[in-house]
Amino acid sequence: MTTTGRGSAAHPEKIEAHGSMLTNAAAKALAVLRIATGFVFLWAFLDKTFGWGFATPSAKAWINGGSPTKGFLSSVDVGPSGLQTFFHNIAGDAWTDWLFMLALLGIGLAFILGIGMRIAAGSLVVLMAMMWLAEFPLDKTGAKGAPSGSTNPITDYHFIYAVTGIVLALTYAGHTWGLGKWWASLPFVQKNRWLV
Repeated sequence: MTTTGRGSAAHPEKIEAHGSMLTNAAAKALAVLRIATGFVFLWAFLDKTFGWGFATPSAKAWINGGSPTKGFLSSVDVGPSGLQTFFHNIAGDAWTDWLFMLALLGIGLAFILGIGMRIAAGSLVVLMAMMWLAEFPLDKTGAKGAPSGSTNPITDYHFIYAVTGIVLALTYAGHTWGLGKWWASLPFVQKNRWLV
């Protein structure tokens, strides 16, 4: 929804966009949501890379030889056994670590800057789907019978983040307090609209 104006004399508080109206307050709220969501993923990247001691101790930082995926994926004990085996087999592999970390960094930066929102949203959906499968909230207990910690089998944080990403991309949330308008005006983005 590219903004075409700042409203009219009758509705100065609204932004017109392809026949629909988005209030300035709504655009700003979406911008706050976009930046906050981006920061969640950028922070995860930074903490896992440098081991700032929040989720990752310094000794297990990626720059100190730690693996950002090994601990989580090697401990998967929910879901179908074939799925568990798949996650155990890729845990700590260099390609898994790099792909995961690039996803965190790319999603985080894209959302904070408000650029490449469609790619970021698509990447976020894939990342959240993989993490949902690894945590498999449909199971109440793990393979050894211990509670899985699942509180809701369907609508959990994976689903909410994925939907948030889609909403942010579809509402052009990067155009408010972001570089979305500038990004969309670049010739290579104009030729490849999927980059918006």
